[in-house]
Formats: sequence, structure tokens, C-alpha cells
Amino acid sequence: MGRTSDARGKILTTAQALIELRGYSALGVAEICTAAGVPKGSFYHFFASKEALALAVIDERWAVQLRDWTRVLSSDIEPLRRLRRLLEETAAAQRAGQQSCGTVSGCLFGNLTLELSTQTEAVRDRLRQIFDAQADLVGTVIGEALADGGVAVADTREAARSIVAQLEGQILLAKLYNDTRPLDTLWPNCLTLLGARVEQDISAAALPGG
Repeated sequence: MGRTSDARGKILTTAQALIELRGYSALGVAEICTAAGVPKGSFYHFFASKEALALAVIDERWAVQLRDWTRVLSSDIEPLRRLRRLLEETAAAQRAGQQSCGTVSGCLFGNLTLELSTQTEAVRDRLRQIFDAQADLVGTVIGEALADGGVAVADTREAARSIVAQLEGQILLAKLYNDTRPLDTLWPNCLTLLGARVEQDISAAALPGG
């Protein structure tokens, strides 16, 4: 039983790495299994199709991201500090990835949105659910900031969608140019989008654990 679970984990880990490196469409099941070091029969034991694997990879990544976003955005520090920490941690992860493999890998969800959203409705629906969930998390924090008088937005939901869209867009540019400098604008742009009344100098060093 342990070996069976290990095979599934190997397939997922390998598929995620290969999708980030080369995209989904260029990969074949045989290549994934060879790279994972598992027999092809193991693949179809766990996944009915390559699309099913893509959905599992998405879910696996989202579980990790949801945990991280919840940790940051549910902390007891001021709302804008939480939001800035989220953006800075996201940017730091992209920089770490570039230092590790030489390229900016981008966001798995954004990459698959561009590649697959017009090809498979199941993947499209799952990604839409994730981006909606991201906006929900960010929207809650923006609502708190609005109540505190720190921002001026007419619609917290639309403001949250703008923040998520900006984050995805800047990551896409960083990937396109293989340059993480576009990520430096995340926080200033966020303040502008939120109509922040006071552009607080909230540095990472000032944050608990920063």
C-alpha cells in the first residue's frame, strides 16, 4: 500500500515540475511516468486521463497555496500589512525559483489558464473556482481595511479581483521577460488600486517574522 501511495505522489510531483517547465500540452503520459520512475500502468491506476492528472496537480498546488494565503491573510496584524506580506511572499517565491532553475516559472494557475482554459471545461471551471477563492480571501482583508478607513473602494469584491489580476499579470510579465523586477511594483500598484488614503511605509522587516 505504501508503494502505491508513493507512486501517485511521484507522478504528481513530476507532472507539476514538467508542466511548470514545458507546459501541459507538450507532455505525454509515457514521459511523465519515465521521469517519475513508475510504470505506465500505475498512471492509469490513479488517473483516468491526462486531464484528470492536470486537475490533481491543480488541486495539490491549491491546497498548499490556500494554506499559505490563509496563514498570511488571517493573521492578527493590520489588514494592509497582511496584504503586503502576501504580495512580498509571492514575489520572493518567484525570485527563489529563478535562482534555483534559472527561469521565472510563473504561476501554475495563470500558466494553465492561458494554455488550457479554451481546451478543457473541467480545468477551466477548477481554475475559475481558485481565482474566485483568492478574491474572496483578499476581499475579506480589503473589507477590514475599508472599515478601518485605510482604503477607499466602492466594491470590495471588484477591488479584490483587481488585486488578484494585478498579481497574475505582473507574474506573467516576470515570466515573459525572465526578470522579477515587474514584481517590485506589486505593492505600490496595490495601494493605488485600493485608493489607500495613507501610503504607509510597511516594510517586510517591520512585519512580525519579517
